[in-house]
Amino acid sequence: MNRANKYTFRLPAEWEKQSGIMLIWPHNETDWQPCLKEITTTYLELADVITRYEKLLVVAQYIEEVKKLLAEHLKAEQFQRIVFRQCSNNDTWARDVAPITLLPMAEYLKANIAPHLLDFCFNGWGEKFKSDKDNCINRQLYFTETFKGVLENHKDFVLEGGSIESDGRHTLFTTTSCLTAQHRNQPLTREDIEKRLLEIFPDMHRVVWIEHGELQGDDTDGHIDTIFRCAPNDTLLYIGTDDVNDIHYNDLKALDKQVQSLRTLDGKPYRLYKLPLPEAIYDEGERLPATYANFLVLNGAVIVPTYNQPRNDKQALDIMQEVFPGYDVIGVDSRTIIRQHGSIHCLTMQFPEGVL
Repeated sequence: MNRANKYTFRLPAEWEKQSGIMLIWPHNETDWQPCLKEITTTYLELADVITRYEKLLVVAQYIEEVKKLLAEHLKAEQFQRIVFRQCSNNDTWARDVAPITLLPMAEYLKANIAPHLLDFCFNGWGEKFKSDKDNCINRQLYFTETFKGVLENHKDFVLEGGSIESDGRHTLFTTTSCLTAQHRNQPLTREDIEKRLLEIFPDMHRVVWIEHGELQGDDTDGHIDTIFRCAPNDTLLYIGTDDVNDIHYNDLKALDKQVQSLRTLDGKPYRLYKLPLPEAIYDEGERLPATYANFLVLNGAVIVPTYNQPRNDKQALDIMQEVFPGYDVIGVDSRTIIRQHGSIHCLTMQFPEGVL
């Protein structure tokens, strides 16, 4: 594990102060090729929003083209907040490729202990897609001095950032469908995986396994960030539907029942908010995994995926404003993103303060 003392580290909540957000830029040799113009427009919108609030790390295969594009699109002061790094990439899902950061616990801050950036194995969500280039990005970033911290090697363990959530209070949430899926960490059992997670994230006192909610069209075997998210003040958000004709209805009812039963480590109920399930969106007959749970928290803002569904979009944005009072809540049309089976949180990775 390469830590002098593993108990000096903690996994920060996503809403803690950040130093920046990472994006991996799409190009013609990725699966975005058929809709490259549309997804580039979405990326420019994301870059515009992010750089209003904090730094942006742009990882790109064709770096000079991307620099020119962003310089033309952004205000000069926003462009100055971008850190560019050239890396080859298979795809663009930074949440599952980028390192997961641990910070020193408060009592060790004066000891000048560096953050640790955990470099897990990314294998294309269970060997479904090519991942050789993506799996090398973290080391390339580290050796170009992108991060202020220590890269910690966990290449013997498959773990994607979108597969875990933390309430910021010693509970780690994940889904059984994803972490026990084939071609990830066999022959490890669920008990083996839980033990490993608690070793890797030493400030976590328990792992809670979510058993329901996988969306049609989700290539990840049920990443938790598509169905269930944590927020400040012991708050949980999760998706649901009252449409008995929706194929997800029974499974989401079971998810609702499980979430209602959850308690904090202190034995208290969580504050619960049920996000609407967007109306079904199809691409060539395939249902796409549209979800409002895949939001991104910034310093002072929340970016929420929208789907040109005024009633549902407004309901999701209103809920997010209630959950994050004092934050700017900004909707970004994510209909192009879901064509490749993810959304805004999947495309991005945050780095805590002092890392980027």
